[in-house]
Amino acid sequence: MSRLFLFNKPYQVLSQFTDQDGRQTLASFITEPNIYPAGRLDYDSEGLLLLTDDGQLQHRIASPEMKLPKTYVIQVEGDVTEDALKQLR
Repeated sequence: MSRLFLFNKPYQVLSQFTDQDGRQTLASFITEPNIYPAGRLDYDSEGLLLLTDDGQLQHRIASPEMKLPKTYVIQVEGDVTEDALKQLR
């Protein structure tokens, strides 16, 4: 049976377990062996990250070929211009 883990990834943490540049990674928070992120959040983003020990499930969730719908909520500081909204779209 697959195991799923929900993790609220903090700001400035990589969505991976190692980094050659010494940045903070998931390894600072998660000690469970043999689990992998099913997707990614940018280093400068924070939010819910799904991890699993099931490679097929991880591929199904993370693979661009599967085209699973995802919802992102974006918070910005200051006024948002129409040009900025076009870039986000």
